[in-house]
Amino acid sequence: MSWQPTPDAAAGETPGPLIETVVIPRTADIGGFEVRRAVPSMQKRSVGPFVFVDEFGPTLFGAGDGIDVPPHPHIGLATVTYLFAGEQTHRDSLGTRQLIRPGDVNWMTAGRGIAHSERTPPAARATGSTLFGVQTWVALPAPYEEVAPSFAHHGVDALPVIEDAGKTVRLIVGSAYGARSPVATFSETLYLDAALQAGAVLPLPPEHEERAVYVISGRVRIGGDDFAPQRLLVLRPGDMVEVEALEETRLLVFGGEPLDGPRRLWWNFVARSRERIEQAKQDWREGRFGEIPDETERLPLPER
Repeated sequence: MSWQPTPDAAAGETPGPLIETVVIPRTADIGGFEVRRAVPSMQKRSVGPFVFVDEFGPTLFGAGDGIDVPPHPHIGLATVTYLFAGEQTHRDSLGTRQLIRPGDVNWMTAGRGIAHSERTPPAARATGSTLFGVQTWVALPAPYEEVAPSFAHHGVDALPVIEDAGKTVRLIVGSAYGARSPVATFSETLYLDAALQAGAVLPLPPEHEERAVYVISGRVRIGGDDFAPQRLLVLRPGDMVEVEALEETRLLVFGGEPLDGPRRLWWNFVARSRERIEQAKQDWREGRFGEIPDETERLPLPER
């Protein structure tokens, strides 16, 4: 998904003893499509390798409507698309065409440069549909920033699921609870989707240096403090944390190995230097990201 400008997320709740920062995402309406940006924010620019976290929807589209994100470029990152409801078609300049459904994961490594589009598939557009999900960007470590672009799709049945005492955890990327996702990564990563019944407790051991909890729905208690939905709870490193569900709850946990240095984000580009971003701008202007089959339009560079 292309990065549309939104205001920085705001502070609004006091962190507890186990929580470093609480971020309340800012909400933006982009053509009738609601987006909540948790990362980056003024309080937290990244969590582990994650430099961008957008929750979108749930949005109900009538017959004939849907999402249309025209071709746009990326460098220096991997995009990770994960849906709770609906369907979306991914196309890219490698020639990939892939339908993603709830519980699947699309991992697209941009590396030195790739272009892609995201659209509601024709069948869903014809009847009307709902779209609800999260897109994240994972910054690539310095040695891999310029790797060849690639794309990998993993269906819902390929991802490990851990069930225990009122909780179901799907491991999207990385490792947790003795399991490992089949999604290949460039650094140690944590990304999971947890559904908790009221009263269930999700333990989060300190095996990953940086961790955050994003509450999709429901309410949780951490260290004696209660938190509402649409909160990003950045955990203090090194602590064993237990997340108690006060009601039926859906949440994401993500993080991993810290970045190996600061990153610049401009539009859809992630890089360590201003010069690399300027080069990516010029490459997009001059059509050097490649063509996407069956696509004729493309997003222009922002004027700012």
